[in-house]
Amino acid sequence: MFAFAALATLASAALPRVLAHGGVLSYKIDGQIFQGWAPYNSPTGQTTIQRPWSSYNPITNPTDPTLACNDDGTSGALQLSTTATAGSAITAYWNQVWPHPYGPMLTYLAQCPGSTCTGVNANSLKWFKIDEAGLLSGTIGDGYWGSGKMIDQNSSWTTTIPASVPSGNYLIRFETIALHSLPAQFYPECAQIQITGGGSRQPTADELVSFPGAYSASDPGLTTDLYTQAAMTETTYIIPGPPLYGSGSGAPAPPPSSTVAPSTTASAPPSQTSSAGTVAQYGQCGGQGWTGATGCVAPFTCKVVNAYYSQCQ
Repeated sequence: MFAFAALATLASAALPRVLAHGGVLSYKIDGQIFQGWAPYNSPTGQTTIQRPWSSYNPITNPTDPTLACNDDGTSGALQLSTTATAGSAITAYWNQVWPHPYGPMLTYLAQCPGSTCTGVNANSLKWFKIDEAGLLSGTIGDGYWGSGKMIDQNSSWTTTIPASVPSGNYLIRFETIALHSLPAQFYPECAQIQITGGGSRQPTADELVSFPGAYSASDPGLTTDLYTQAAMTETTYIIPGPPLYGSGSGAPAPPPSSTVAPSTTASAPPSQTSSAGTVAQYGQCGGQGWTGATGCVAPFTCKVVNAYYSQCQ
């Protein structure tokens, strides 16, 4: 009886460590479900569009060599790819229920040279961000975050591949960053896709980053402390990483705010945007339900990213 009780105690002690973390377990692309890699199973015989990864544990060092895809950067022995149409949506599903509701959601693409991503090391690629969601409403210490929205969406996140992305072979990298403890916890996984029907807009130099290299331990979006008194009133959060694809210096200027239809406008009215001027570059400045500052520090302006999020760019 004592031996059984001891084993049960050990098992229960280990269980929360597994349940508290995790990663992307499957994808939905063009209506088809693709099961991901099973990290705790033998790699022998596993075949999936997802790059191999080995642990539910988070990465806590922003310069860790496994940061690209939560692995050593290599493809699996039986690696698969699938096609995805530019302009279509891809949904990533995390293990349920995802336990970390405080932190941003990010999605990146990296184009591979040649005719396939198989055999290409993820650490050698240049990545650009196509989707992000940080603090959506409220304060840093008691607000609604992108990861909270992911949980509300059945522990899933849907990203639309920009129609302007050139056709080719890519790795797509879904990531959530948990801020409930410091250092921040990174949960990235990658899958191989071939984008078809794409456009002609290459990412600009300021939109391209490497992993590791895109983040540093001093990034304000990674050193955010949710449990300070200041966090209970702070409404500005700077999402780590490069500017979004399409918002860099080489991108066409967005249309004037007066031409944006009311149904799609997520930023505050121009009079509010021009009056505050306190939000730093890449900080949130508007969006549905946003109650924080709406003006950007010079020379940046508040630009609509989606209905829930506007950013100083």
